[in-house]
Amino acid sequence: MRNLPSGAAGYPRAVTALHGIRFAFGTLTVVPVRVTRWDRTAARAGMLSAPLAGLVVGAAAAAAGSALALLGAGALLAAVAAVAVPAALTRGLHLDGLADTADGLGSGRPAGDALRIMRQSDIGPFGVVTLVLALLAQTAALAELFARGWAHGAAAAVLAAVAARLTLTLACRSGVPAARPEGLGAAVASVVPVAWALAAAALVTGAAAGAGGLLGGPAAAARAAAAVLVALAAGQLLLHRCVRRLGGVTGDVFGALAETGATAALVVLALG
Repeated sequence: MRNLPSGAAGYPRAVTALHGIRFAFGTLTVVPVRVTRWDRTAARAGMLSAPLAGLVVGAAAAAAGSALALLGAGALLAAVAAVAVPAALTRGLHLDGLADTADGLGSGRPAGDALRIMRQSDIGPFGVVTLVLALLAQTAALAELFARGWAHGAAAAVLAAVAARLTLTLACRSGVPAARPEGLGAAVASVVPVAWALAAAALVTGAAAGAGGLLGGPAAAARAAAAVLVALAAGQLLLHRCVRRLGGVTGDVFGALAETGATAALVVLALG
């Protein structure tokens, strides 16, 4: 029997990819999948598959928003639906992570105290303000895009969701530590080689540009690519701040990165 090409830890690449997809959907969405492996190999494949999970979430958001727009509900209601669906498909965990991270960073406390604040179940003033502003920005941007046509809003919902999860792939690259020895942050910290993370970023950016070009020509292609790059840049700025202040990444930080990336991408698209 001939040898099969294998991934890390001796697993065939196809098997590793399947476990990675399960890991991505099981940790980043409410899609009912069984995560049968919780090791570094599965985590690496899972974080590389994060944009795929974003594609599914974005498609669901686009479908909800487009349906309302085509039924004549108006751009604002379509935008609300497109914002609500990703929240529902993640159980609000990314939004919760954004609020908790804002409270931790805004507290001005040492890293240990800031991390304890982030683990509390309540939301403080920094978290509330950040959460409200992020949701308002996402809804306003999508309303502007749906007002231009349902296809514009739908494409933006998909792109924002994919770019949001791509920020997580980059945040899991080698050299980015975990802030705690347990939790999702510890499970996925530094699992993705830098070259692989950059390759994923290039692939998603190119795909976004290609889709934009098909839908609206060169200008739309450039705008789509810019939206992905700005989302990644915003995520990297927040990641840098979290690593300096908190000592590394946590599950809450990943949620904050995803929401920051999605918001940045939508704002860029709305400016077109």
